[in-house]
Amino acid sequence: MNKRLITGICCFFLFSAVMAQRTEVLLEKGWKFFRGDISGAAHPGYDDEQWQAVTVPHDWAIYGPFDRDNDLQKVAVTQNFEKQASVKTGRTGGLPYVGVGWYRTTFTVPARKQATLVFDGAMSEARVYINGQEACFWPFGYNSFHCDVTPYIYKDGKPNTLAVRLENKPQSSRWYPGAGLYRNVRLLTTEPVCVPVWGTQLTTPHVSDKYASVRLRTEIANAGNKHIRIVTEIISPDGKVVAAKDNTRKINHGQPFEQNFLVDAPALWSPETPRLYKASSKIYADGRLVDEYTTRFGIRSIEIVADKGFFLNGKHRKFQGVCNHHDLGPLGAAVNVAALRRQLTLLKDMGCDAIRTSHNMPAPELVELCDEMGFMMMIEPFDEWDIAKCDNGYHRYFDEWAERDMVNMLRHYRNNPSVIMWSIGNEVPTQCSAEGYKVASFLQDICHREDPTRPVTCGMDQVSCVLENGFAAMIDVPGLNYRAHRYVESYNALPQNIILGSETASTVSSRGVYKFPVEKRAGATYADHQSSGYDVEYCSWSNVPDEDFALADDYDWTIGQFVWTGFDYLGEPSPYDTDAWPSHSSVFGIIDLASLPKDRYYLYRSIWNKTANTLHVLPHWTWPGREGENTPVFVYTSYPAAELFVNGKSYGKQRKLTASESKALQGKDSLALQRRYRLMWMDVPYEPGELKVVAYDASGKPAEEKIVRTAGKPHHLELVADRTRLAADGKDLAYITVRVVDKDGNLCPSDNRLVSFSVKGAGRYRAAANGDATSLDLFHLPKMPAFSGQLTAIVQSTEQSGEIVFEAKAKGLQTGIILLSAGR
Repeated sequence: MNKRLITGICCFFLFSAVMAQRTEVLLEKGWKFFRGDISGAAHPGYDDEQWQAVTVPHDWAIYGPFDRDNDLQKVAVTQNFEKQASVKTGRTGGLPYVGVGWYRTTFTVPARKQATLVFDGAMSEARVYINGQEACFWPFGYNSFHCDVTPYIYKDGKPNTLAVRLENKPQSSRWYPGAGLYRNVRLLTTEPVCVPVWGTQLTTPHVSDKYASVRLRTEIANAGNKHIRIVTEIISPDGKVVAAKDNTRKINHGQPFEQNFLVDAPALWSPETPRLYKASSKIYADGRLVDEYTTRFGIRSIEIVADKGFFLNGKHRKFQGVCNHHDLGPLGAAVNVAALRRQLTLLKDMGCDAIRTSHNMPAPELVELCDEMGFMMMIEPFDEWDIAKCDNGYHRYFDEWAERDMVNMLRHYRNNPSVIMWSIGNEVPTQCSAEGYKVASFLQDICHREDPTRPVTCGMDQVSCVLENGFAAMIDVPGLNYRAHRYVESYNALPQNIILGSETASTVSSRGVYKFPVEKRAGATYADHQSSGYDVEYCSWSNVPDEDFALADDYDWTIGQFVWTGFDYLGEPSPYDTDAWPSHSSVFGIIDLASLPKDRYYLYRSIWNKTANTLHVLPHWTWPGREGENTPVFVYTSYPAAELFVNGKSYGKQRKLTASESKALQGKDSLALQRRYRLMWMDVPYEPGELKVVAYDASGKPAEEKIVRTAGKPHHLELVADRTRLAADGKDLAYITVRVVDKDGNLCPSDNRLVSFSVKGAGRYRAAANGDATSLDLFHLPKMPAFSGQLTAIVQSTEQSGEIVFEAKAKGLQTGIILLSAGR
């Protein structure tokens, strides 16, 4: 018998035994996939036995191969001020994401139940069929959507055939979008009278240390003339009922059922204290329990004050944020909670407290993790509106679908405390049209209607346009992408008297790669298609981090920044995007595609992380052939001063300059501003041996030291796992850093030899990456060359408990072995 049919029958009997008012089933196993278009695939009788068996979430394009001709584009990137079209390679990652894919599975629904399918995202132009009939169409691949499939399902417990056709058109994206059912799919069954999908709205109209007011508005579908009773308990972060209401009334004209509560001495949500409450409701219709619904929320207040900035819970603060694309590097676009948690853990240690979802709706798992781990969020839906950036981009659907997409996004995430602000778009060409403000107003008004509690921003890069045509003046919070030199002008010209750095820096660097001489340069390129790790190179439209640090420090009215980007991502390989194959991933990231921090990570950490000290030295100190040549040394530290020693010889003590001291050097020293935030010894001749930095605290006493030694001959592979115990759920991940080191454990920074992997026991090899934007090695094969002496391998648990043995081998080196475990 078909395995999916057996699963469906088991689910039916489980449902029949429980007969719960509401059930939610994750449709992750038992899917069949076919890449390509095919007739008849929507019908129940179609034979899919030869199709590939897959688990959803699934990204079929991440398996490659990489190829220059994949989505080759000849375009002018207008937001980068390009006037003439040129050939762009690797713009969408060099991966074969263009084309049609089909998915099929089966499910059952108990008699007399309503059935709804919820898709967290489907890339893209999704057509959903139930038993051969089209149940819904949703074009935008990033948004969550749901469709009522009740009219199409079998009522007698017979398995229903679900088929989904997806299509990615060429030139539909500016980065790697992924392909397939790359986010979760859920089957929701309810009584006819129920809370619909995203049917609650929870706000906190008053917040203080003494008490908070909580307003819960609950939609009820098919209420008719019934008497509706809702019993709601507010449950605190420690599991106690802290407020409750029991109300009965009729609902007229489709109005939500409103309840109000007081919570004494509330535990407030913030990045430092991400405390979460729950509103647990039982819904009765004419005396019968018909539904139970839980809304998770946080108690916190947000406020934007002209001239002063952003306040959370009454306290002034500035966003220390990053922009992130949705791909997970070697895992592609297929969402995985462990991978998202790994990213957020690294960012948290850096001192990051905010995420901008660039430039699309996020996976709900990311928003939930930001709630739990303490990250403020700017959620953003669109990279283009009615005027195209890409030939087959969202502009084709904007007029008909923009409001529906906005409503889904807003209702989905308006209860999440992490969500602080909505963005309505990124660098849209419409910003420069004479009536572009009307489109912006249309979208902003939808936000205000659906959620009057949060401000709205838009990432604007054409400053002259938006200042002159009124576009920027009507946005709640003006967001500037780059253009740091125009912040003061914009602040003085705009009525809001605040500026958000909605996208900042675009500094480029390759982990462990250093270029000489060390000069601050825009648009620097090299024959190896890498960028310097000294963090002084940037794109023509952007800047290095120190300019954004200074704006945040010097002006109250700047409300913070979102750096482009937290992580490298597939596609957009600037400055190597103009037919510079094989470059096919960005080098903007503070952290590379292998989830390994670059030097710049420690620059941000030294400024942003206020709870831990930072002392980081660059570059490495293994330079055969550079003996006697000038090799500048940079130190990123939270300490005010440090002293540099090379083989015991002091090169002097340096301290960070004040703003006025730095300003006095401008015009005399090209790195004058950098001296506020970095310690730099620009004249250090290289000699093998020991590089030591001693940091001094504010009182001038030695506080910490860091030593970097010249590496000897490569000797063995060193393995370091981010965690050694996994959940035996078939999804959990361990990220294992593989380092080529000498006999004393010093990293060999120029070793790029091939490393092979094997996994035994209760786990399996999942993927690997090395952070090299030019590498064409496939992520899913159990081998990968090191880059700058390092790479990352990812191990995934199975559903069995037990030991996991990971082994890494490379020719000429001692093998590395590490033991992990999986359990329940």
